[in-house]
Amino acid sequence: MPAPKPTTLLGWMGSLSDPTRLRLLHLLERQELGVAELCDIGQLPQSTVSRHLKVLGDQGWILSRAVGTNRFYRKATAEREGTARRLWLLVREQTAAWPSVRQDALRLSRRLADRHPATQAFFAGAAGRWDRLRGELYGGAFGHAALLSLLPDGWVVADLGCGTGQTAAALAPYVRKVIGVDQSAAMLRAAERRTAGLHNVELRRGSLEALPLRDASMDGALLVLALTYVAAPRRALGEMARILRPGGRAVVVDLLRHDREEFRRQMGQQSLGFEPEDVREMLRDAGLRDVVCRPIPPEPEAKGPALVLATASRPGRIVDLGERRRQKEEVSQ
Repeated sequence: MPAPKPTTLLGWMGSLSDPTRLRLLHLLERQELGVAELCDIGQLPQSTVSRHLKVLGDQGWILSRAVGTNRFYRKATAEREGTARRLWLLVREQTAAWPSVRQDALRLSRRLADRHPATQAFFAGAAGRWDRLRGELYGGAFGHAALLSLLPDGWVVADLGCGTGQTAAALAPYVRKVIGVDQSAAMLRAAERRTAGLHNVELRRGSLEALPLRDASMDGALLVLALTYVAAPRRALGEMARILRPGGRAVVVDLLRHDREEFRRQMGQQSLGFEPEDVREMLRDAGLRDVVCRPIPPEPEAKGPALVLATASRPGRIVDLGERRRQKEEVSQ
């Protein structure tokens, strides 16, 4: 980045030469504030605050936005790079212990606390309708995306019994690669259409009891609503354990044991679901550890049986990223 012109540098230095402007910058780095709030916190007249805000704005140290008839200010961050940023960091370090700056910080905390009752009052009134209101305003996908973002982005994940690719498509933006496996050619064609634009999704045809995947080649494996379609569920879970790397995670979601035989026949399933204890035992017998298994209450609109969720991990050391890259070629074999 080229050095700033002398006039520019002197302008920056001049704008930082006033103690009041430095106090304002300390405050606006912590919180977006209006003129009235800055006057209250700094115990300064409005004319003084407005005059100094203009200087800081002209020199690019702060940004502002209008909300109705009010204007709110904040310190420029990403907009200030290179020499200007280094200059501010030095000034901030040298002035942070000033008594006036510490006093301002305390009054800022008090001022922000004054905003709190309004927030509490809103949620007190909205608590009974918050879920519906949040869904109407923001939709439901953001929560799903937030949970998926917890996954390590270098992981390779197997979606076993991938069906039409719904789970694989949801996972793809958050991990390095997703490999979907399904025995149904029709399901795989639907999955191909759904994941056509996702270059890190690979689909393979194969049985869950004999997966077309190498030993210890997956960081994670999902078996979602597929185990009830398998004639030998213990063998399928054994295969799931086989493909996991040491430290890899397994997730199983399927039907809780029920007595709706007609439902089972209509859905073409091999079993009436599983008791949590049975899933726990099968995962442990497969060599997995840290098994947690619990029922999931059915959603209000759901017409099928309740579900059971199980998680487990393969014992052993988690492979570091450097070693993981060296193993990358194994995934495609």
